[in-house]
This record gives sequence, C-alpha cells and structure tokens, in this order.
Amino acid sequence: MFDNAARAIVRDSAPAIRLHGLAVVERMYELLFRDPAIELIFDPSHMRDGTQPRALAEAVIAYAEHIDDLETLLPMVERVAHKHVALGITAEHYGSVGACIIEAMGDVLGEAATPALLGAWTAAFGVLADIFINRESALADAVAYHDGGWRGLRDFRVDRVEDESALIRSLYLVPVDGGTVIPHVPGQYLTLHLPLSSGRPLFRHYSLSAAPGTTGYRISVKREPLGAGSGYLHTLAVGTVIDCAAPAGHFTLASAPERPVLLLSGGVGQTPILSMAHALADRARAPVRYLHAAIDGAAHAFGPEVADIVARAPWVERHTCYERPRAEDRPGIDYDAVGRIDAATLAAACSGDPDVYLCGPTPFMRAMLDGLAAIGVPAANVHFEFFGPQSSLDENPRPPVIPDRESFIAVNGSAAAEPSRPTVVA
Repeated sequence: MFDNAARAIVRDSAPAIRLHGLAVVERMYELLFRDPAIELIFDPSHMRDGTQPRALAEAVIAYAEHIDDLETLLPMVERVAHKHVALGITAEHYGSVGACIIEAMGDVLGEAATPALLGAWTAAFGVLADIFINRESALADAVAYHDGGWRGLRDFRVDRVEDESALIRSLYLVPVDGGTVIPHVPGQYLTLHLPLSSGRPLFRHYSLSAAPGTTGYRISVKREPLGAGSGYLHTLAVGTVIDCAAPAGHFTLASAPERPVLLLSGGVGQTPILSMAHALADRARAPVRYLHAAIDGAAHAFGPEVADIVARAPWVERHTCYERPRAEDRPGIDYDAVGRIDAATLAAACSGDPDVYLCGPTPFMRAMLDGLAAIGVPAANVHFEFFGPQSSLDENPRPPVIPDRESFIAVNGSAAAEPSRPTVVA
C-alpha cells in the first residue's frame, strides 16, 4: 500500500536515485530484455546511444523528487502515454517493467536497498503504472471510436513518393482497406512498423507533414547516413504495404489560437510545423510568422509549398535563413537572410506575445529555447517536439512547464480516472 510512510521513504531516497538512477535503469533493461518480445519494442539505436536509458532515468528521478506534487509530472505522462499507445504498450508490460526495476534497484543499491525501500518503490510504481494505464486506455479508445480510427496496426499502401529536397522524401500513404482515416491533429506523428531485412521489426515515429484529411497521410523523412528506418523508407516503391499505428502525439496546435503564432523550425523539424502552417492558413486570422532555417537550397524542403500557403493566407508571413547559400540560391525568393536565425530576427518575430511552436535538431532547439528565454517569452507560451531526454536540450536546465491542473484535465481528461467512451474533435 502506498501510504504516507511509503511516500516518505520514496521522497527520502531521491538523492540516491539521482546518483544511481541511470545505473538502475541500465540494469533494468538488461533484466527486461531477457524477454525477446519486449526487446523488439525498443529502438536499438536509442539503446546503443543511451537515449532511451537516460530518458527513463530522468523520469524515475522526477517521480522521486515530485512524489508529493504529482501534478508536476502531468506533461511527462501525456508525452509518454502517446508514445506508448503508438507502440502497443499494454498493462502487462508495466508489470514486467515494475518487477525488473525493483530487482535492478536491489542489484545496484546493494545493502541500501532495504525491504522497506523496495516495498515503498513497489507501491510507488504501482500508482504510476495505474496512471499511465488509465491514460493510455483513454487515448487508445478515443482514436478507435472516432470515424476512420483504429486500434493497433493497420495496413497502408505507398500511393505516391515525392523528393522534397536532396535529403527529404515524402511518402503518401492510403489504407489498404479503402476506408477513411482519422484526421490527425497538426503536430502529431504516425508510427510505422518496418520489416527490416535483418528480420527485426522496427518501430519509427514520423511527423505528419500535410494538412489533416480523411483519405490518407503524408510523412516526410530525412535520410540519415546510418538510419535503418529512413534508409528503408527511402527505398520503398509505390504499392509497398507497411503497418501503421494511428496518429499520436502531444505536440499539437491549439484548435483556435487566440494570440499570434510563431512557427519556428530547423531542417527536417519543419515537418510537424508545416502541418500547423496549413491548418493556420485555413482557419486562423491572427498573425502567423513562419521562421525556418536550412543549410542551403538543396537541403531546403517545401519551399514552393510554403510560398503557396503565404499566397493564399495573407496573415501568414515567412522568413527563411540559409546558413550557406549556393550560387544558384536566389535571395528574396528562395531565402531571406544568410546565416542562422539571430536574436534580432527572433525578437521581431515574437512581438505581440505569440504562442511559439518549435521543432528541429538538438543544437537548433537549444539555441532557440535559450533565445526565447533571453527575450522574455514566457515558458508557458513555448511548445516543442523533441525525441530524446529533456536534459539533451538543457546545458543550463530550466524549470519544467507546469500547466494548471484544471486546464490539463479539461483538455485531456483525468489521468487517474477510469476512461469512458470519449469524443475526439479533430
């Protein structure tokens, strides 16, 4: 039972968990991966580079440090819950993870892992597991009950392929069954189950880059030199069938923005931002500023598409920076400034107290977050997508954005409540 005594033990163990949390999580994965079926769920590249263990260690540390203020963790719960639904995580998985992490604590902490400590953490993980299980059930039900929605994986066919730049290729996907699809919320991603030649299936998340619709989806993938998923997708021919989970993700555009909006992207981080731009061109009337950074014209994707958005929606302004323009790149047409997005450009784009939506590579994200903080943009106004541990963005960690609990529940439902049959407004 997770009573006050158990809560106090978890709270008092926070310094030790901060010191040894990564070692505990790494040992937990060793134990967990004794089950090959569970190991297949995890991205092997994120295990090799330590991204996955660091992200989980940060979550465990945060849980210990905020055990008396769990509302602080609601943004983390929402972000992770969307990923878990997309990956098909079940209640049974939580039982396996909980057992392995308690065993790992015993292995790593040694004599400090007293029966009282392990008992308290067992109860604490039970509470956290229930929160996640209930929230994930509600999210999965919301998608499954919506017109065009589904549960688990669904077969999609590559209907069209377009090269958007030297590195980025778009795949247009339509359901094999000929049915409709649930319209995604701008900013969400699609999770693909890729049958690689190694025989090991691979789950990959790719942002949806087109305007929401009911006939299919578009993802736009940058080919990475050692990327197993992107390498596979860049070889696919029209007609290839792949399995997809339904759209998911917490990084989404407000349905009716009341303030100006700043869209801020770098490189392939443009993909979720572009979907937002389409939606804002269709329904917004408040000013929208779209700042994008690219290396040069060869790397810049969707230039003509963004120009079309600006042409049909005069309230949308764009500003494109090329770090190293080529001789054939045309100033004033292909790009507006040489170099990176500087402080003056960022400050000008933030006039009018905008909501900021941000996505891009880690160095770009870090620079933009620091720049926004330096000019006084409230942290609550900044929304961003980042795949990896939060600490990767924070050379000087800033406090987490803590939403008002009532506002969170009004939008998302209570994480601790039993899910009812929900309605989704896409």
